Amino acid sequence: FWPQVPFGEVSSVVDWLQITGEVGHPQDEHPKRRITGLACTQKEVSGARFWGFFRKLCGEPALFFQHCFVHNLCPLMFLGASGKNLTPPELPAGEREALLALCDIALCQAVEALGVSMVIGVGRVAEQRARKALSAAGVRVRVEGIMHPSPRNPRANKGWEEVARAKLEELGVLSLLNKDNL
Repeated sequence: FWPQVPFGEVSSVVDWLQITGEVGHPQDEHPKRRITGLACTQKEVSGARFWGFFRKLCGEPALFFQHCFVHNLCPLMFLGASGKNLTPPELPAGEREALLALCDIALCQAVEALGVSMVIGVGRVAEQRARKALSAAGVRVRVEGIMHPSPRNPRANKGWEEVARAKLEELGVLSLLNKDNL
């Protein structure tokens, strides 16, 4: 088991979240996708947008984590023979459903353990999956969503921060995260 930081863009993880340390390697590491941990130089746009927004909004990570917990729907990485990342929709249907059923259980357990009052899915898939899983498990919690900051989303490339800010305001949580309201 290797824990990961959701939206794990290295400079955000190190500079703002102040997470440091060594990152291990799986026994059968893919030869075309070597693990470099915090020495990774590849930029992760979604993570830079996500954590950058909350850094501006909250100032310090303590304010963010006082009210928020980021749970990764599927914290696993699957690679094809070529080294290409395979997302759950690209997995065979039976394997995908078995995997997502376990992810649903983990989400429900986290929500119940943390006493969460609202789940905000980042992206439509996360929102829909959370709504379905929590409802099926009888976990009574409000489920909402915000746009995913992915560069594959043309709308996110045209002002994701403004859209996220407006949605958090609409949901009534923006004031909890705004360092200027302290």
